[in-house]
Amino acid sequence: MPHLQFEINKQVENSVKNTFANEIRAAFAEIMDTGTDHIAISIREYSKYNLTIGRAKPEDDICLMNLDIREGRTIKQRRELALRYMNIVKNNFNVETKNQYITFTQHPGEDFHLVEKYLASWETGEDPLAD
Repeated sequence: MPHLQFEINKQVENSVKNTFANEIRAAFAEIMDTGTDHIAISIREYSKYNLTIGRAKPEDDICLMNLDIREGRTIKQRRELALRYMNIVKNNFNVETKNQYITFTQHPGEDFHLVEKYLASWETGEDPLAD
């Protein structure tokens, strides 16, 4: 169950957040070759000066992303996802790509739990909630 966390230093309309979450979920499923029902997304809004990146100006919009995913995805998949997410953030939240930063943390499937079960290790073309 990936937990995809987005921290931004601005307020965003709920309708924009809804569109954003749908695009994030669809991109993850496509690139990581999995279903969507197990994807968790957090959007955290902070005031302007509560997030920084060394190369950004203090008044710039910033987006920090922490992506907790299951082990097994290739660097090619992770890089494709990172670049796609940067564009989704830019298009929805108007944060320039140079002011975005992504960290992937990989876990074994057994670290992810839903009420039905814990997840197995990732496999190509899977539906992790299927029996």
